[in-house]
Amino acid sequence: MIYLRSFTFPDGDREFDYCMGVKRKCYSSYYPFRVLSQHRLERIDFEPVTILCGSNGSGKSTALQVIARKAGLQRESPYNRTSFFDDYVSLCRMDAGAIPPGSRVLASDDVFDRMIAVRELNGGIDSRREDVFEAYMEAKRSHVQLRSMEDYASLRRQNQARRQTQSRFVREELGMNVRTFSNGENAFKAFTGEIGEDALYLLDEPENSLSPRRAQELAQFIEDSARFMGCQFVIATHSPFVLAIRGAKVYDLDSDPVTVRRWTELESVRETYAFFERHRAAFERESGE
Repeated sequence: MIYLRSFTFPDGDREFDYCMGVKRKCYSSYYPFRVLSQHRLERIDFEPVTILCGSNGSGKSTALQVIARKAGLQRESPYNRTSFFDDYVSLCRMDAGAIPPGSRVLASDDVFDRMIAVRELNGGIDSRREDVFEAYMEAKRSHVQLRSMEDYASLRRQNQARRQTQSRFVREELGMNVRTFSNGENAFKAFTGEIGEDALYLLDEPENSLSPRRAQELAQFIEDSARFMGCQFVIATHSPFVLAIRGAKVYDLDSDPVTVRRWTELESVRETYAFFERHRAAFERESGE
């Protein structure tokens, strides 16, 4: 399914005209101006899976943020915005149908923020545990008599402490710690758990923290979601596992001008391939042992 058909960014001349019209002040950056135009990224025509690939600083995440802003998609974690961001977005053009509800941006930063929040929550629970231990012993030793409704809560706590073991009392008072997984498990569950049916998803470097096996599983999940669940994806990545999604249209943001390429033609993939070729003998020697 294709909800987002094409997106056009301002070219260098249009950016220049804008910057000349800005009041002369000492700006350290006109971001996102002068980022995507460096390699002449002017238009993207989308498929069910479209990938923006490039090295660090190539502008792939910037392009994703601009598209998200123009399409009205929200993301959990904040992104790099300047005073010029909305002006830049206003110069962009988007050809799209109705963006389905539930469409959103999913970024690796969101996953990290969630992990930190869970760990902080568990840290707060752990710091209260000793206080609850003391409250249990105090309630168990107490002799509360019900004289008024004000004594009811204390009496209830006393009876609860006498009926239960210390561990059960603490569990009910605090609740179980929120279960934590490894970074890779959290990242995988965050992306797959948030992707539903019939929606547009912009994914910013979803491979971060994933093992090679998990990255391949995520790539297969994205491929199946686009094929069978009516989803469309725009992905910023340099992971060969994600780039290898069948049928994906790949824009090489390291080329000038930006060009559509087969994933096997990308410089980063070729470098990875060459690395393993140089060590082929080691793999063959070890597999023969």
